[in-house]
Amino acid sequence: MAIITLTTDFGYKDHFVGAIKGTIYSELEDARIVDISHAISPFNIQECAYILKNSYKAFPKGTIHIVGVDAECTEENQHLAVYVDGHYFILANNGVSSLITSEIKPDKVVELQIPNPHPGAFPVLEIFVKVACHIARGGTLEVVGKKFDDLKELKEFAPRVTNNGNTIAGSVIYIDNYGNVVTNIQKSLFDAYRKGRSFELLARNKRITRIEDNYSDIIDFSLDKNQRKGPGDLLALFNSANYIELAIYKSDPNTVGSASSLLGLDYRDTVTINFT
Repeated sequence: MAIITLTTDFGYKDHFVGAIKGTIYSELEDARIVDISHAISPFNIQECAYILKNSYKAFPKGTIHIVGVDAECTEENQHLAVYVDGHYFILANNGVSSLITSEIKPDKVVELQIPNPHPGAFPVLEIFVKVACHIARGGTLEVVGKKFDDLKELKEFAPRVTNNGNTIAGSVIYIDNYGNVVTNIQKSLFDAYRKGRSFELLARNKRITRIEDNYSDIIDFSLDKNQRKGPGDLLALFNSANYIELAIYKSDPNTVGSASSLLGLDYRDTVTINFT
């Protein structure tokens, strides 16, 4: 039996997550359900896309991912099933798949058209769960949908290269539980334009001239402890997903403050890299 994952902005206060799991188990008693996150900020497509991209590959091929963020069906927000990189994604056509499909071409995309639908205010339960269970039983996408060629992409996921390749203008796409700020600038893009040159990263009024590979790389252990950078200092690094991230080393965001709060950065705010 395939694994079914859940990624939603439903939280845990309400009945939604429990109802989804109960319905899956009612149809598939031996189902294996894994929660990726139910704490996505409401309707935050960028946040959902980042979490989904950086979690789905940890699951085996054939895993079915239900994505319950901005899932109401409209003429411009169709319900889809996307088969890409050996995984099934059941979601709305709101751009949440952009970070995956921009790098890997989908093998198949269908617009969902299940028999006897029950449209309502809870499409994840009424539509997505039925499709996921169909796939888990070995059903094909052709049975539940028709070919679809207008998969939406979010342009804000792509940083802009300007000034004859001397500037990368990126933006904030995710803020994690520690208040660390993740930009849309990937290591591969940075390396392609750096070409051995010096650079400065500008975030609000802060200027950074080094990008670390690990958080602790900010510490120069050859210096005495009272001369080193350390907890509370700002750094930039290539995170585990290979995006440039800004962080405050070992700070408690509830006391010292986080990179997001101290820099005054929020979703879609600009971060710029200049090469010299």
